[in-house]
Amino acid sequence: MIHGDAGKILDVVVGDATLAAVEFDDARAWLERARQQPMEPIAAEIWVTDPGFRHVLLVKHRWRGWVPPGGKVEPGETPRAAAARELAEETGVLAELLAVPAAVFVCSYRADWSSTLGLAYAAIVNRDVPLGGESGQPPRWFGLDEEWESVFPEDHDRIQAYVRRLTAEDR
Repeated sequence: MIHGDAGKILDVVVGDATLAAVEFDDARAWLERARQQPMEPIAAEIWVTDPGFRHVLLVKHRWRGWVPPGGKVEPGETPRAAAARELAEETGVLAELLAVPAAVFVCSYRADWSSTLGLAYAAIVNRDVPLGGESGQPPRWFGLDEEWESVFPEDHDRIQAYVRRLTAEDR
């Protein structure tokens, strides 16, 4: 059983995973099994689209290719806070995250790491916002219909499907 701050954070993770608009990889069942033991790391990323729902903001990772901004949830940090922090660090963009988490999924970020739970959050940001970020990891807007090179080819279809869902809700 997990106690203290780690237990509180895990409760937030479970809550956001339950609320996520979309589930991939049978992530909720995976989470139920995984929470019976210490679980680290937990990943958080952010799917940023423009107000016209035609573009997505990605960063060029050294070996993963073009990926959504994101990373490891630090001890004592909620996944939502981690996603906002990673967005600011990797793109220089400060944005309000949408209330409902975008997706929950299971992913292995390196061949020698075990799978981990990932939570994706979403934000809508104007494309004219100045981009900055980390050296060697440039951010760039991609058209949702454009292909991008990534070790996670499923990201394209998942993000595209989620943005279509946002478009339908916006009507």
